Amino acid sequence: MLQLKPSSTIPLVTQIVEGVRALIVEGGLRAGTKMPSIRQFAQAHGVSVFTVVEAYDRLVAIGLLVSRPHTGFFVRQRHGRDEDSSLVASVAGADFDAKWYLRRIFEHRHLSMKVGCGWLPGDWLFEEGLRKALRAMAAEEGELGGYGDPKGFRPLRQLIGESMAERQVQVRPEHVLLTQGSSQGLDLALRRLVRAGDPVLVDDPGYSNLLFSLRYQGARLLGVPRTPRGYDLATLERLIVEHKPKVFFTQPRLHSPTGSVAPLAHLHRVLQLAEAHELTIVENDIYADLDPEPRPSLASLDELHRVITIGSYSKTISPNLRVGYLMAHPDMVEDLAQLKMVSGLTSSELSERLAHGALTEGRWRKHLKSLRERLAVAHEHTGNRLAALGFELFAEPKAGMFLWARHPALADTVALSNQAAERDIMLGPGHLFSCELAPSPWLRFNVAFSQEQALYDFLQQALHKAP
Repeated sequence: MLQLKPSSTIPLVTQIVEGVRALIVEGGLRAGTKMPSIRQFAQAHGVSVFTVVEAYDRLVAIGLLVSRPHTGFFVRQRHGRDEDSSLVASVAGADFDAKWYLRRIFEHRHLSMKVGCGWLPGDWLFEEGLRKALRAMAAEEGELGGYGDPKGFRPLRQLIGESMAERQVQVRPEHVLLTQGSSQGLDLALRRLVRAGDPVLVDDPGYSNLLFSLRYQGARLLGVPRTPRGYDLATLERLIVEHKPKVFFTQPRLHSPTGSVAPLAHLHRVLQLAEAHELTIVENDIYADLDPEPRPSLASLDELHRVITIGSYSKTISPNLRVGYLMAHPDMVEDLAQLKMVSGLTSSELSERLAHGALTEGRWRKHLKSLRERLAVAHEHTGNRLAALGFELFAEPKAGMFLWARHPALADTVALSNQAAERDIMLGPGHLFSCELAPSPWLRFNVAFSQEQALYDFLQQALHKAP
C-alpha cells in the first residue's frame, strides 16, 4: 500500500503516480500484476474515486499501466532499464502534461470550472439560432443522404465570401474551403506546407494544439516572441534570415493565449518580410467575430496572395457543429480540397446547412453584439480580480476570450494546475503554449469561465501557501 500524505503540497494524483512508478521500477509491482480497481484503491487509501481515475489515466498515458476493457488495470510489460529511464523522464516531462491536458478537457466534461479551456459556455453561444435552423431544415423536403461537395456547401461558401467583404477581404466561393472546424483547416495547411525537418515559424507562446501537431509532423519550431503590442519584429527577421523557413503560422488578432493584437504597422512588416523571403503565412483568425473593432487582417492586406486564413463558427454558434473554413488562392484551395478528400472525403453538409441557417435566420448580428458585450464585462471582472490578487496581466484587450497572467510568487504553474485539478478547476499552465515546453510562470484564463468566486478563493489560498 502506498503511503499518501494529504497534507503535502504535492497533489494526491502526483503522489499516486510517483508511488506506483517507484514500485514498478524497484520491482515491487511486477509486469502483469493486476492493480486494485479504482473503487478499491480509493477506499484503501482514503481518496476520491476522481483522484484515482486521474492517476490511473496518467499511468496509462505514460506507459506504466495498461487498461483492459471489463478486466481492469495491469502493470505493463517492460523491456529493460532503458525503457524505465524514458518512462521516468516522461512522468516529469512537459510533453506528457500537454497530452494529459488535452485528454482531461475532452474526456472529463464533468469538471465544473474549465478556466483554461478554449471555448465558450453553452449558454453564451447561438443555441436559439441553431435550434431554429434545425427545425427549418427538418421541415424542408429534399435529399439528406449522400456526400456533399468536397469544398463544402456552396451557399455557405458564398455567404462567407459576402461577409468577408465587410472585413475588406475580397473573396469568391472558389477562395473558400469548408472544414471540420478550424483544427482541420490548420491540419490541411500543415500537411500541404510542412515536411519533417522543416523550420517553421510560430507564435511563442502559441496555440498548443498547433504546436503539438507541428512537433508530431517533425517540424523544427522557431518561436517568434509575442509582445503586448504584437510581434518581436527584430527576432522575426533574424529567424527568417538565419533559418530560411517557408511557413509562418500566426494569430495576429486576439491571440491565444495572450489576448494581444498586432497593430497595422506590424502586419505590414510581416507581409514585407514574407514577400522578400518567399514566406507563406497561415493566419489563424478564428476570433474575428469576437472582435468589436474593424481591424485589418493579413488576408485583407495581402488579398490571399501569400496568406491562407483560417476561420470557425465553433466560438460563436457551437463547437458541436464542427464547421470551419479556410480561405486561400483558388489554386491552393484546389490542393487543400484534394488533401481533405484523401483524409475524410467531404465535411458534413448537414452541419454546414445548419450553420448557414443559423447565420441567415435574422438574429446573428444581435447575437454577436451581445456576445462581444458579455465578453467585455467578463474581461473587466476577471482582470480586476486577478490584479487584486497581485497578478500581472500581459495585455488587456477587453475583447476575445483570454487573459494571460502571471504572479511573482509562481515560478512554474504546473504544480498550481495540478492542485487546481484536485479542486475541480482546469487551469491552463503556460508551458503548454511554449515552443520549448519550458517551465512558465504564466497562466491562460478564459474569462467566460473565470467568473466564479471559488476560482479566486482557490488562487488566494494557493498563493498564500506559495514559498
